[in-house]
Amino acid sequence: MEMTERKKKILAAVVERYILSGEPVGSKALVDLPGLSVSSATVRNDMADLVTAGYLEQPHTSAGRIPSSEGYRYYVDNLMGRYELSDKEKRIIDSKLEGVPSETKSVLRKAGLVLSELTGCAAVSTTPADSQAVIRRVELVPIGTKTAMVVMLTSSGILKSRVCRTNSEITLDIVETFYNITKQHFIGKPAASLSIAKIQTVALSLGDKSFAMTPLLVTLADLAALTEHTELLLEGQSNLLNYREFESNAYELMEFLRRSEPLSQVFKKYTEKKGTEDTPNVLIGRENLFRELQNSSMIFGEYKVGGRDSGTIGIIGPTRLDYSRLIPSLKYLTDIVSRILSHNIDD
Repeated sequence: MEMTERKKKILAAVVERYILSGEPVGSKALVDLPGLSVSSATVRNDMADLVTAGYLEQPHTSAGRIPSSEGYRYYVDNLMGRYELSDKEKRIIDSKLEGVPSETKSVLRKAGLVLSELTGCAAVSTTPADSQAVIRRVELVPIGTKTAMVVMLTSSGILKSRVCRTNSEITLDIVETFYNITKQHFIGKPAASLSIAKIQTVALSLGDKSFAMTPLLVTLADLAALTEHTELLLEGQSNLLNYREFESNAYELMEFLRRSEPLSQVFKKYTEKKGTEDTPNVLIGRENLFRELQNSSMIFGEYKVGGRDSGTIGIIGPTRLDYSRLIPSLKYLTDIVSRILSHNIDD
């Protein structure tokens, strides 16, 4: 089928009207489109061609048409207008992220809440993971005579902490030794290089302080190992229950979202083939890898920390999404998260 300009206008109109109303669109609703000037019968014939080509579908209970996954895809790639966020819209997003705690997971959770509120969709994000991450800062915070909190911050914005209990008293001398050792052997080095073997070598060089220092250094190695694993954060998933498109598989979809591993696979696969000019990825309907998402759309992009791709932020909703508005909204919010996390690292 030749995709004429008239058929493009008809397809774009069906997509946009269905996004707004959620109701199938008939030919009579399209005859007054600007620049069309054809009869209802001609529009019907063009719509029939679009059905045959796979861009439109006809629900069994309606004489109207709705977009297919392929129709949405053609619209997003070829017909969708470029929407620019207004200054007011940007200020609203900015204000909602003001004063967010600096810890990475807190920033991502707040961003997810804001995104789910703005879009009416489920928001999903992944914490940073970077096998090349460098240890930026280490802190030892005594919280008892034999107990301390070990904290590690990496160049990717990953912040990890764990309580360590020792059999020796944590004196000021032990704290000072800890900082000297970490500065000499670990700060500025890849987190992946901090192995148990490395810890054992360092501990053996400490003489009579080895017994007191080993638990603290082993805890540090455990934190370094955790930096290579991402955590998936989900906010606003109950929003999906508001869409009739999910009435038949709501429980199945919620169970799928509860398991983080499948979504992590999706992000890993598609962020390896990023959109052009850092634009978000869009997966529509049957383009999704998993059956549970095949009546859904996902829009997601990568945030950066210190100029490096570090994690993902996105939304999940029905295929009937206002792509022209949501794509730039997600891009703007992702850029804000990148700035916040990068600023926190610089501090």
